[in-house]
Amino acid sequence: MTTEFAAKVFALVDATDAAGFSRLFTPQGRMRFGNNEPMTGPEEIEAGVGDFFGTIKGLRHTVVREWHSGSDAIFEEMVDYYRLDGDTVTIPAVTMWHVDEDGLIDDFRVYFDLGPLFA
Repeated sequence: MTTEFAAKVFALVDATDAAGFSRLFTPQGRMRFGNNEPMTGPEEIEAGVGDFFGTIKGLRHTVVREWHSGSDAIFEEMVDYYRLDGDTVTIPAVTMWHVDEDGLIDDFRVYFDLGPLFA
């Protein structure tokens, strides 16, 4: 069962709310998106995620499985990407994060192959 925090994370991403998503991070929180260089801090994360959102019409995450251990969470999901040309592409992904003692994300990683989205 998806936690309230995880539901909030995926709802903000699926709403393409880069600003709201970035507010979930600590001042030095890091996000690694695929094999790109990590982004550090809410401002850099908001800009990077916002840039990505500009390349698609939208997206929707469906959580397949999840694991929680203390402050760590791992999610296997299927992500529907709505392309600018009107097509939809579904891609498997794994998202994981760690939250600090204040409940903010200090490490966030997403692993997937976006090749099909831009093919």
